[in-house]
Amino acid sequence: MPRLEILTRRPAGRAKPTPLLFVHGAYCGAWIWGAKMLGWFAERGWAAHAVSLRGHGGSAGRDRIRFHTMADYVDDVLEAFDGFDSPPVLIGHSMGGMAVQRALRKRRAPAGVLMASAPPHGLWESSLSLAFRDPYVFQQMALLTAFGEQAVDPEGIRRAMFSDRMPRAEARLYEPCLQEESQAVLLDMYGWHPFPPVPDRDIPILVLGAGEDLLVPTGQVHATARALGTEAVIVPEMGHTMMLEPGWEQVAERIATWLEERL
Repeated sequence: MPRLEILTRRPAGRAKPTPLLFVHGAYCGAWIWGAKMLGWFAERGWAAHAVSLRGHGGSAGRDRIRFHTMADYVDDVLEAFDGFDSPPVLIGHSMGGMAVQRALRKRRAPAGVLMASAPPHGLWESSLSLAFRDPYVFQQMALLTAFGEQAVDPEGIRRAMFSDRMPRAEARLYEPCLQEESQAVLLDMYGWHPFPPVPDRDIPILVLGAGEDLLVPTGQVHATARALGTEAVIVPEMGHTMMLEPGWEQVAERIATWLEERL
């Protein structure tokens, strides 16, 4: 098992009994949670942790990043999950949301949260939608997938990741942190491999979407919620990268309130 980076923020006082484990999406690492959300939850009494999947952030395996599979990423989530004294809530964004869905088939978490998650049936519909809605961003994402972050126009990545409310100067701060992604995982997410059944419906799952998300449009968020037997919550005026966008606090508040009602 490769060495995995786990970022942790703990409250100053006694922590709530259920820890939180955040799982990032494609092209990034645990840093995307550490920038804002981990500290926010820690200040409110949660022990908040974020794992960098193999080949991402500070985890081992960067040299083989293009060959890692979704099954590998699920194993990483399970490895982190099993390291807790009590089962954590699993919170996944985008690609990490798909990893969380699959992990919840193998572990019984107290709850799960999916943020702008890849749907159970894959991203092929989302990709077709993007090609028609914004061909430029579609092209830039294809270049990022094929050749890495050095091949893309920063403006294209900004439009893919964020809404127009995100200041360009702040968006540019995150660009150096982006990295290449596994080709095998991207093929898996686009539906080239059969998808396993959805998680146990006895596990409460919050499905969040972003009103201005180009990568996972709201129709796909609703499809995910239907597959899981719940209803989606769409946050308006929000882009794909919900944990960094202006107004990210309202996303955190929705998650915290929902968790307080169910744990």
